[in-house]
Amino acid sequence: MIHSAGFLKLVSDAKTRIEEMTVEEYLELSSNGHSHVLIDTREESEWAAGRAAGAVHLSKGVIERDIEAKIPDKDVTLVLYCGGGYRSALAADALRQMGYRRPVSLAGGWRAIVAAGLPVE
Repeated sequence: MIHSAGFLKLVSDAKTRIEEMTVEEYLELSSNGHSHVLIDTREESEWAAGRAAGAVHLSKGVIERDIEAKIPDKDVTLVLYCGGGYRSALAADALRQMGYRRPVSLAGGWRAIVAAGLPVE
């Protein structure tokens, strides 16, 4: 997908304030039993077509509105993914501004999850 310059600038700015992790780092985190919530920030149609096993769906369009009701613990690690790591970076930045202490964007998103052979539903 080709993204507009304005969108890429917005994402680039958000990435200066958030943490990102690779799929390999995510596998290490989850295999070590580190408490976390995996959040799919893609649209409903993307979610319906397939998702990472065990993920919670909070699309970029509603995550800020619904996160506190679904995940009130602001200290838990939130690993967010989208299609390629752009929307999840924006969502992680918004959650950071809302007081969540450990939102992390999964670099490469859904494409990286599939390429790594992680379990999907």
